Amino acid sequence: MQIKLTIEYAGTDYSGWQLQSGQDSLQARIEAALERIFSTLVRVRASGRTDAGVHARGQVAAFTLPRPFDAAELQRALNAILPNDIVILNAEAVDDSFDPRRHAIARVYEYRVLTQPWRSAFEHRYAWLIREPLDIDRMNDAARFFIGEHDFAAFRTLGTEVRSTVRRVHTSEWQREMAHLTYRVEATSFLRHMVRTMVATMVEVGRGKLEPGLVAELLQRRERSMAPAAAPPQGLFLVEVRY
Repeated sequence: MQIKLTIEYAGTDYSGWQLQSGQDSLQARIEAALERIFSTLVRVRASGRTDAGVHARGQVAAFTLPRPFDAAELQRALNAILPNDIVILNAEAVDDSFDPRRHAIARVYEYRVLTQPWRSAFEHRYAWLIREPLDIDRMNDAARFFIGEHDFAAFRTLGTEVRSTVRRVHTSEWQREMAHLTYRVEATSFLRHMVRTMVATMVEVGRGKLEPGLVAELLQRRERSMAPAAAPPQGLFLVEVRY
């Protein structure tokens, strides 16, 4: 039997989700907690990797139970062991065939931007500070070009091997609440740094430095060098994985 975990975490103090030698990763923390409970190594598989500094409100992972254990009791035990910045929101038994990555039909991310002249003592870990005003209407004009099936080669990290750079985006929209701008994007899956590069491009549009129509050109030409550097990681949240 497998257990499916829904996990919330602040990624600020971690090297990302994936195990890395000599680094403090989220996967390592959760596997260490499971080893304390079961007294054996338990390997955890996630719906996808998040980079250093990236957060999650709904990461999904799964593992095979070494021995029978009630899911609710396991949730309580893990939350008692894990640090405060990692929380198991739900634990449930699932079929052995469940694969958190391959069986996902969509993933939802949000990226948060704080627009004000001074930094925030509370939000510096959870938003990208832009000190000048941004034109959200222009940013939404740009965001609409991402909707549909496109080749996102211009918005990925070079050197990462993938079978295809084509992805289908279902939702792409900015919303404003006072000084806070939040970008919400849903797609079948994402390339590494894809959302952060999309955000960086739209912020330049909001600054008036790029035209919204450049997004269509970037998608067509597929040249990474034409797009800005990726936005910083702290504003990015994995919100939900849908099955």
